[in-house]
Amino acid sequence: MAAALRAAGALLRDRLVPGSSRARQPWRGQSIGATAAAATETAQRTRSPEPQVQPGKRKPKTGILMLNMGGPETLGDVHDFLLRLFLDRDLMTLPIQNKLAPIIAKRRTPKIQEQYRRIGGGSPIKMWTSKQGEGMVKLLDDLSPNTAPHKYYIGFRYVHPLTEEAIEEMERDGIERAIAFTQYPQYSCSTTGSSLNAIYRYYSEMGRRPAMKWSTIDRWPTHPLLIQCFADHIMKELDHFPPEKRSEVVILFSAHSLPMSVVNRGDPYPQEVGATVQRVMDKLGYSNPYRLVWQSKVGPMPWLGPQTDETIKGLCERGRKNILLVPIAFTSDHIETLYELDIEYSQVLANEVPSRDRQQHHFI
Repeated sequence: MAAALRAAGALLRDRLVPGSSRARQPWRGQSIGATAAAATETAQRTRSPEPQVQPGKRKPKTGILMLNMGGPETLGDVHDFLLRLFLDRDLMTLPIQNKLAPIIAKRRTPKIQEQYRRIGGGSPIKMWTSKQGEGMVKLLDDLSPNTAPHKYYIGFRYVHPLTEEAIEEMERDGIERAIAFTQYPQYSCSTTGSSLNAIYRYYSEMGRRPAMKWSTIDRWPTHPLLIQCFADHIMKELDHFPPEKRSEVVILFSAHSLPMSVVNRGDPYPQEVGATVQRVMDKLGYSNPYRLVWQSKVGPMPWLGPQTDETIKGLCERGRKNILLVPIAFTSDHIETLYELDIEYSQVLANEVPSRDRQQHHFI
């Protein structure tokens, strides 16, 4: 497990925020994320029926199951993605959920399809997870030859390859030791907890004990290399601001929000996100003003706040228009970064900043 953490940390330093060139945008805020062109490439590829295949490998001994929500690769996948999401009682609890979920999914599909269309036609999360997995197993083979060969498996909750499908493949491969490795740095019952419950339900429904020996990496919010990665990229992005303005830049750490009903049950997610932010600012020497804000609120119920878009507006109204936007709870780009941050919230910022004050810049 320690080797897996070291490998993941080393990999994240290189791949958490992959570098890429983007068209310059006419606003002063900046977002740390990967290129939207990757989404176009993903959508144009023909999806393989065997997404987990890693040719040229000996029979694997250790399997690392990379757990994540996943995202639709094509516009045609959006409805099924939403249906599985709204049916997940670990993520949300609705009255008569089995009846309401299909209605909500059908109603929201056109809107969400349009969002995916604007980032290239599909989510790049599977592509980035594969790249991270490839680098991780190479490092693990070097670091821990006694447990090699290692093979990564992608286990998504709401799109293929589903967590259950990944477990079946691990069993077919004869894996001896399995590591459930969450791709969410901060633990929540609605994300990592949902994935771990899917593993438990798989074996419960099969009515047998697992042949593989399982261990888990269920959180890593303050891993030193995760913190170093964020700090390095923040310092790099701060250099794009004029020197005389650099120390005034407000760093907005944005994380996916949670309903207060979930938080009030004792979910540790807000505290773990806060711990990540604190360690990053420690590494930066508290060089800039900063705030932790929350995005992706849905519906009228109370959620964690303040909301990212409202905070951007409030800062601009007070004349604080130099903003660096950092998605602090994601390890790869998907709809929340490529659309919500890079398009929707950046447009909010553009609307608040007069054209004469806008500065062209690039994204990484």
